Amino acid sequence: MPRSTPSGKEPLSRARVLRAAIALADAEGIEKVSMRRLAEALGVVPMALYKHVADKDDLVDGMVDTLIGDVPPVAEPRPGKWRAPVRETISGTRDVITSHPWARRAFETRTLRTPAVLGYMERLSQIFLRAGFSADLTHHVMHLLGARIWGISPELFTAPDGVPMAQRRVTSGTPDPADYPGIMAIAADAAARRPGAASCDEDAEFDFALEVILDGIARLRRTGWDSGRSTRGQRVPSRSSRN
Repeated sequence: MPRSTPSGKEPLSRARVLRAAIALADAEGIEKVSMRRLAEALGVVPMALYKHVADKDDLVDGMVDTLIGDVPPVAEPRPGKWRAPVRETISGTRDVITSHPWARRAFETRTLRTPAVLGYMERLSQIFLRAGFSADLTHHVMHLLGARIWGISPELFTAPDGVPMAQRRVTSGTPDPADYPGIMAIAADAAARRPGAASCDEDAEFDFALEVILDGIARLRRTGWDSGRSTRGQRVPSRSSRN
């Protein structure tokens, strides 16, 4: 019977299995990562892997956790400071995620809040809380940031493989440009600003959106926003009643 740890090789561990799975996903795509293919890459029998990962879901959860662990730490912010460390944390996470083509889809499909996921969310939440944000505002800020805490920029019309349709330049039918003068004006301006570019600069768009969100967060904090004073669900007075 083949040995689970070939002579001269590092013994199997969960960390080694997860790193090998990440390397395999980087090389061949996450859809190619199976217990059998991973065992081949490690030079072991498939059953040896089950001592370290329960199944494919546990494997992908562990791969995500490993990438979270690769996010570089941010220096302890000065009292009251929050914007720079939040930006640095999220940008560092984006650098890690975008360096692995499969990672965005993996993060978007995970439903288990592992200790690594919770630890990262705690780390980001504490930046706000230690800067004097209320628990209430921090709660809503984390919702507002949403997937962007993982360095992911939500896009409309995202394909099942996680590639934004904007990058594919796919259009249904044969639209007449004259029917979309606003879109054409925007596209022409973008083309003039970035000659030869095939699509939008996703990193620049991410940074732009993050800065706008952080501006809004700063304003909410300055004005003492409180969810108890939210107007959602209340009738907005008509223009005549406000005059």
